Amino acid sequence: MAVTLRSFAKINIGLAIGALRSDRFHALETIYQTLAVHDFIRVEAGRGSGIEIRCKNPAVPCDESNTCFRVADRMLRHWKLRAKVTITIEKNLPVQGGLGAGSSNAVAAMIGLERELKELLPAEDRLRIAAEVGSDLPLFLLGGTVLGIGRGEQVYPLADLPPIPCVLVTPPVAVSTPQAFRDWDTFKESETEIGNLTHANGSFKLSKFSRSAFEWLSHLEVSGVPAESDGDRAETPLLDFVRAGIENDFETVVFPQYPELREVKRVLEREGADFASLSGSGSAMYGLFRTRERAAQAAERMSAEGLASVLTETLPRRQYHEQMFVK
Repeated sequence: MAVTLRSFAKINIGLAIGALRSDRFHALETIYQTLAVHDFIRVEAGRGSGIEIRCKNPAVPCDESNTCFRVADRMLRHWKLRAKVTITIEKNLPVQGGLGAGSSNAVAAMIGLERELKELLPAEDRLRIAAEVGSDLPLFLLGGTVLGIGRGEQVYPLADLPPIPCVLVTPPVAVSTPQAFRDWDTFKESETEIGNLTHANGSFKLSKFSRSAFEWLSHLEVSGVPAESDGDRAETPLLDFVRAGIENDFETVVFPQYPELREVKRVLEREGADFASLSGSGSAMYGLFRTRERAAQAAERMSAEGLASVLTETLPRRQYHEQMFVK
């Protein structure tokens, strides 16, 4: 029997880029947040050997470079098992969109393969394998609102945001994350050359983000807005985003390269988003709204203007795990 899972997207609520580390990765701090919008992953395991990836989207690799393949291969090696594993990916999320779709697919494949083979990985091995395959994978083992540090792979569950209406916009451009990091390095070098040493210091950026995130989380904890509460649940967390000054550093270098993305942010704000941002290095943009009605109107108007938009909401940790398996 095959097992089918929902593979949820994520957004970054703020992202601070620090200095280049000795392993050639940048130090990062970010707050990840899972969304209800998703791909579907179907996992089937039987007699034989080999891993087959199936996907109708030509932008998705179906060879050994696919994150689902790499996770399944590591799992079989860990268990010392032989099996014919088939993983089918039904794409709804954009490729190279900054939504962590490939990473989420891989974690869904990991959890599905455990169920198919009736084998469980210890928590530390789950996390190790996920981090080996990619920096974004570990967050999808947790779901909900998650702090990411290191190169993003060190994850810590935070107090969950309530479900907040979200308009997700996916412009038809693909932003290369490695190139975005290279552009960031060039930008910081130019700042250093003109004497702006304080802001060129990576530790300063991380410290500033930490203070902003701490201020936001402190307000969230004090307000104590539970996911099941009535009324305008989104208002307090959204106001706190703005007050804390949480930003995504990638906007500094991505917007000049892709001015249409800056314009999407302006449109989201004009349509009533209380907080709008690039997710990861992009190209996906999102806006968070106080009410679903306001968000639905914004998504409809943006779609009418030719912007690929979808209405979704932030997905807290409990719902993330409850809704993962398709029954």
